[in-house]
Amino acid sequence: MSDDRREIHDLVLRYCRGIDRIDLDLVRSCYHPGAVDHHTGFDGPVEEYVEWLRPLLTSKSGGTHHMIGNHLSEVNGDHAVAETYAHATHWGGPEDSPKGNFTTGVRYVDHLERRDGRWGIVERWAVREWVRRDGDSLSAAKGTLARRDGTDPIDNLRAQVL
Repeated sequence: MSDDRREIHDLVLRYCRGIDRIDLDLVRSCYHPGAVDHHTGFDGPVEEYVEWLRPLLTSKSGGTHHMIGNHLSEVNGDHAVAETYAHATHWGGPEDSPKGNFTTGVRYVDHLERRDGRWGIVERWAVREWVRRDGDSLSAAKGTLARRDGTDPIDNLRAQVL
């Protein structure tokens, strides 16, 4: 894999980490200023997209879990097109409506640019392929639990090692 393609793939992975850990600065860093996002329920500038995400991600006591699958990026100079398949699971807490519990198959279709040596999204389409609604609430497993408040094991380990 070329360095450019690896950087683009890492950018997609950082985006997912940012969403799942509610690190909206990390999400924002995946885009260039003035970028546009076309998401289910949102269509507009990335600055507004990040603020649109905030209450969606923080008002639920559950979480999100993004799994990345096929990823293909095609680089042409300082521009690239990437297509990334993902499964995204969303869930609320026991007090939330079960309608908020769903898994969706999505493709991120990205136009990216390299500016000042850094790849960033300039336009993204979150193309929803399918949705499966879960009629019951999802619950966290026992053991080490995922955290969305900056104290997840990945946050602690990164602070210690990096």
